Amino acid sequence: MRCPFCNHDDTQVKDSRPTEDGSSIRRRRFCPACNSRFTTFERVQLRELTVVKSDGEKRVFDREKIARSMAVALRKRPVEADSVEMAVNRIVQKLESEGESEITTARIGQLVMAELKKLDEVAYVRYASVYRDFREAKDFESFVETEAL
Repeated sequence: MRCPFCNHDDTQVKDSRPTEDGSSIRRRRFCPACNSRFTTFERVQLRELTVVKSDGEKRVFDREKIARSMAVALRKRPVEADSVEMAVNRIVQKLESEGESEITTARIGQLVMAELKKLDEVAYVRYASVYRDFREAKDFESFVETEAL
């Protein structure tokens, strides 16, 4: 593993342990060249996933995009970072286990909404407002009446 600080090729693993949900391994590393410490995570990847956007464009799946979009929806909400990480892991595991190598952005959005609904209802509505392209206050009102609670 290359050091993110000095780009030295050979870093040492000082400590390894599974994450709380057991879906990845957390490794504390040390760089002998610059004496820096950093953490890496090792996860199982069952298959390469491709995202098909609504305009037909294809991109390589990036789990960090899911994590970032959830973080935006959860901004200033009382939700632990570990809970978000576990939710992202569940989404990725579900996508990988469905057997399809190409997934639509709509499918990803559905899974993200389902996880956000479990984590925090305000974040769920925030995400839905962007995902479903709310234009007016009545869009929020009808969504909350029919789906949010």
